[in-house]
Amino acid sequence: MKKLPKTRFHLVFSLLMGAMMISLMTLVITLVNVGLVPDFLSRWLRAFLIAYVVGVPVIFFLAPFARKLTGRYVEMP
Repeated sequence: MKKLPKTRFHLVFSLLMGAMMISLMTLVITLVNVGLVPDFLSRWLRAFLIAYVVGVPVIFFLAPFARKLTGRYVEMP
């Protein structure tokens, strides 16, 4: 499998981190709010799609700032 160029690292990281974090968080919050109702899957999917559209750009633009801020307090590898 051919890898993407390293210039795409931040974009792919944002897409994957967004999918993992947002799916887990929306799953938990939907479960807490509505329980295991018959239409749980459609409710969760709707919440996921809305959060993904908002969350991925937030991760993309704020991750560099978060790394820089972390670097003030922690030695960088």
